[in-house]
Amino acid sequence: MPSKSSARLAALTVAAVCSAAATFQLIVAPAPAHADSVRIHDIQGTTRISPYAGQKVTDVPGIVTGVRTYGSSKGFWMQDPNADDNPATSEGVFVFTSSAPKVAVGDSVTVTGTVSEYVPGGASSGNQSVTEIGKPAVTVVSSGNAVPAPVVVDANSVPAQYAPAGDTAASGSVNALPLQPSTYALDYYESLEGMNVQVADARVVTGTDPYSELWVTVKPHEHRNRRGGTVYGSYDSQNTGRLQIQSLGATAAFPVANVGDTLAGTTTGPLDYNQYGGYTLVAGQMGTLKQGGLQRETTRKQSRGQLAVATYNVENLDPSDTTFAAHAAAIVNNLQSPDIVSLEEIQDDNGATDDGTVDATQTVTKLIDAIVAAGGPKYDWRSIDPVNDQDGGEPGGNIRQVFLFNPQRVSFTDRAGGDSTTAVGVTKVHGKAALTASPGRIDPASDAWKSSRKPLAGEFVFRGRTVFVIANHFASKGGDQGLTSQYQPPVRSSETQRHLQATEVNSFVKDILKVQKNADVIALGDMNDFEFSGTATILEGDGALWSAIKSLPRSERYTYDYQGNEQVLDQILISPSIRRAHTFAYDSVHINSEFHDQISDHDPQVLRFRP
Repeated sequence: MPSKSSARLAALTVAAVCSAAATFQLIVAPAPAHADSVRIHDIQGTTRISPYAGQKVTDVPGIVTGVRTYGSSKGFWMQDPNADDNPATSEGVFVFTSSAPKVAVGDSVTVTGTVSEYVPGGASSGNQSVTEIGKPAVTVVSSGNAVPAPVVVDANSVPAQYAPAGDTAASGSVNALPLQPSTYALDYYESLEGMNVQVADARVVTGTDPYSELWVTVKPHEHRNRRGGTVYGSYDSQNTGRLQIQSLGATAAFPVANVGDTLAGTTTGPLDYNQYGGYTLVAGQMGTLKQGGLQRETTRKQSRGQLAVATYNVENLDPSDTTFAAHAAAIVNNLQSPDIVSLEEIQDDNGATDDGTVDATQTVTKLIDAIVAAGGPKYDWRSIDPVNDQDGGEPGGNIRQVFLFNPQRVSFTDRAGGDSTTAVGVTKVHGKAALTASPGRIDPASDAWKSSRKPLAGEFVFRGRTVFVIANHFASKGGDQGLTSQYQPPVRSSETQRHLQATEVNSFVKDILKVQKNADVIALGDMNDFEFSGTATILEGDGALWSAIKSLPRSERYTYDYQGNEQVLDQILISPSIRRAHTFAYDSVHINSEFHDQISDHDPQVLRFRP
């Protein structure tokens, strides 16, 4: 998952976006049979695509249930109070007016306009479409009418299966498949598209984000962990109860929540679909926030004979940021001043300014000074500047991995020759493995690292024992289809590059172990992939490495919270000598991912062991 999503910051006017801009896709279906009076359920039909798509409809009746007057998605939702007897056909629809609509909730209206299927994010996103009526002529028949009672969405109504397999004849799309709302969760939500829905006493499973959004679950026991979140444990075990919540009211009044809080009472509004999470309850009535009291975690201090090694994605840190003191406090207090810290997303000295600057001395020094001010050790550091604009991330930022180490506890073995374009190798010195350059980068010319961060390898010595540490930041998941995609299962196109990267790192670790079978090797960082993924399987190979997060109970395996799915993106993998010793302890220290006031979107991890 990308950090500080600049694409979203640029594209998002409001989170639920329906517009006639470049992201509009019109899906035309065959003409329906003639009907004297077209109702909303006729327009919605029994699949995801309206049988009236691309056609004009006349005097469609409904009661206004919600009005959106902001952003590029101005319009209103209306619902037919006289439902048919088919649970697959929605009784609600969005009317896209493009300007602030002149209707109010409770108005009885008739609408004449053209039916379309709008795909949020454009066809290339793979997202499902939203059925809507555009270019409308709206007649208000009466006002002050009762709004149709909301459909209650709860643990009993949402099916346990997530989605049907896509139609192979349609390249895996579910668009043409008849909806089965009693069998599949995505079909159930689709059958309610545009309708007034309600959740009650829903547990919050994300912190409120900067866009005034949060996620709840309507299934309190679905993969719950002890801190109140919902864990994502496999591709075949989706969390069907997750639902995004936005508000039709002022964002200033939006609940500021953490994981484990509750939206007490009822939250009611139309069910929308957007490109940043899929099905979304856009609340006209918001529940009352009941705080769960979640606290940030603190790991145990390493003993004198233990080496503590941590990884921490500090999210595009540059000298202009205001988070240095907070990051320093987290490293000193929550992580207990690890002996070695692998930092990801350290930017150059002028951040996103794209002027050729690649040096990050100011960035790192400012963090080290903040750590000292917080009562921590005076860390030393090693890194290699990237070639300008070659390692991906925020344009101009030149993110890279950096080793911090406490010279009072551990020493760094410096070997000249490491630079941005020279590949580090493995050699034998006095019968033991050694790096040809320290620090050095793993095969930086390989296509595996194109527009991506190159791994940083370093040689450390703790109490006379050499430890090889490889700092990684693999290619992001950007470009993957979302879990609510029209293509099921969604295509994970980004993992192709991560598989190549994992192969490179695994091969390098094997080179070390061929020279010294019992070498202590740690590969760590933001792997941008799950502990059960193909990337992790390749990294581990035939036993060269093992992801230490798997030493934790399944309910505690997460470092990141994406759309209410708590998941593993950051990992620390260890060589057989460390694993066999049975003296290691692993901790994912939850200080960020569950909180609205996070200083990074990643939680750091710490490994303690005796080399």
